[in-house]
Amino acid sequence: MAGSHATAIPNALFSELLPAIDDPVELVVSMYAFYALGRRTAAERWLTVERLAAERPLLRALQHLTPDPVRAIRDGLTAAVARGTLVADGSTEPARYVINSAAGRRSLGRPAGPEPGAVLTTAPEQAPTIYALYEESIGTMSPLVADELRAAEDEYPADWIEAAFREAALNNRRSWRYVARILERWRDEGRNDASSARNHGEGRDLAGRYRRLIRR
Repeated sequence: MAGSHATAIPNALFSELLPAIDDPVELVVSMYAFYALGRRTAAERWLTVERLAAERPLLRALQHLTPDPVRAIRDGLTAAVARGTLVADGSTEPARYVINSAAGRRSLGRPAGPEPGAVLTTAPEQAPTIYALYEESIGTMSPLVADELRAAEDEYPADWIEAAFREAALNNRRSWRYVARILERWRDEGRNDASSARNHGEGRDLAGRYRRLIRR
């Protein structure tokens, strides 16, 4: 759908896990975990029962399967850990859950190598979304800002957005308006780096750079 955002899901979930899962609660919780983790910042890419219980779409889905959706979340997480889809860190309170991938295990301070029974050993590293970058660099977003972020995500390449947030942070200018101005400048004048020229065309960059010299 237009304006929708992609969620990275390992191929192994479809080729190995999906045929093996016969419990709809485990399936719903496992799939939603990938979606929920993809929206977290890199520093907080873990879930708890409480975090998932605050997710209204998940609760609505589980209400079709059970009268106690919070209990279903606990059961689904337990089943996902037993299968090897997720890894749990029981040393914290509440327990934290991550995807059973190298990145997930590292976030819990565990070796990056596969754990016994692991299935998702090649889960992709997820690039931060524009929403995660905003929350990590600036703070809580309002609905109006969320609309602006959605429009920017549709207009600019992901590497531009990440670089613009990084440049704003280096300049100690932590505001969306400043980030948006950086992106607008790169759009109009061209971003002066080789990868940008390869990905978006030298002609477009040159046209933007000399736009002010062109008589209309």
